[in-house]
Amino acid sequence: MSFFAGGSDGARPATAYARENHKAGGLKRMRRTALCLLALMIALLFACVAWQVDHSWLAWPRAFAEAGTVGAIADWYAVVALFRHPLGLRIPHTAIIPQSQQRIAESLGNFVEENFLTPELIVGRLSGHDAAQALARWLAQPANSRGVADIGANAVAGLLEGIDEADLQWIFDRVVIPQLRTLDVSRVAGDVLKVLTEGERHQPWLVHGLEALENWLTANVEMIKAKFSEASRYTPAPLDAYIVRKFVEGIIALLREAAASPDHELRRQFDESLQALIVQLQTSAVHRRFGKSLMRDCIRYFRHADYYRVLLDRLRMRVIADLGHEQSAVRDALASMLVSLGKRIRREPALRHKLNAWWLALAHELVVRYGPQLSALITEVVKDWNADEVSRKIEAEIGRDLQYVRINGTFVGGMVGVLLHAATLVVMR
Repeated sequence: MSFFAGGSDGARPATAYARENHKAGGLKRMRRTALCLLALMIALLFACVAWQVDHSWLAWPRAFAEAGTVGAIADWYAVVALFRHPLGLRIPHTAIIPQSQQRIAESLGNFVEENFLTPELIVGRLSGHDAAQALARWLAQPANSRGVADIGANAVAGLLEGIDEADLQWIFDRVVIPQLRTLDVSRVAGDVLKVLTEGERHQPWLVHGLEALENWLTANVEMIKAKFSEASRYTPAPLDAYIVRKFVEGIIALLREAAASPDHELRRQFDESLQALIVQLQTSAVHRRFGKSLMRDCIRYFRHADYYRVLLDRLRMRVIADLGHEQSAVRDALASMLVSLGKRIRREPALRHKLNAWWLALAHELVVRYGPQLSALITEVVKDWNADEVSRKIEAEIGRDLQYVRINGTFVGGMVGVLLHAATLVVMR
């Protein structure tokens, strides 16, 4: 909008100046043409007046010149009155565009809102286009996804370069930490455990834990023997070794039985204890207080340990160093994710249908909520334009056509003058 405000001419590209100069040059040429034609009509009129006494047939070109002159002057006045006061005279209803800028701004805003920003029109146009399919097809092309990934990665790098420790601290103090203070850590832990145990999801982890415990016992038999001997000073060492060996063998056998049998008593007792822990985490006031206390301690430690700077430095160092490489893991991951997303959308019609429905609902909501604001924005921007500059720009755009109106008016007026002269002669006869 600064194009009309006249406040950023220094930043405009040379091509814009070239286009403006070309338009201005064309307008000047057409003005000269229309003016020369008017001068020709006036010269023809004077010549006809001077020699009509001796040459009666000059009445016909005189009629043409008179009407053509009147038509040319009338059209000149009409064209000039659109943009400025003719000859600098403040005649009423001239300089129409500068004088009517406020009304034009309001009318333009209302026109856009009533004819372009209606939910029915926007949704109707968008509903005929499978946006999800087009997006999926575009993203499925690796080159396109790579371009989007590059833009996103560069934006992240710029954000990390621009942010400092104070900014990060402000984000944590104003956004993150207030949310953490209200977080029920105990209930969240209980919900997480509940999700992990639904559908026996935790059983493979339990088997893995039993195997890890077995491996630990096998690897640390000698240490267990030494500790048993320290506690049992009055028994012979061979007896201690025998007892420990049998004990470890028995524990390992028990662990293997539990790992091999999903219905083993040991696993059933573990599941019961885990379910009881979940209930306590979700409902116990003691656990809730402990969770809040733990969160307060974590926040206090995070603040006093200068982790804002450490977190920012490590994140900035690793991400920016990665983005600086030709083979960037971040860029590759983003590009691969986008390609996979595009392929999945193409494969699943139900997902495309949901995306299109979401897109249409979002468009409807945006138009309903922000349509009047966009109309008001257009109105305010147009009101802030420089009136003289607006007139000059509009005249540069349509001025050549308006000069054709002057030229056509000259010839049309002349032809009407000839016809009127002919009609007069017929009536007089």
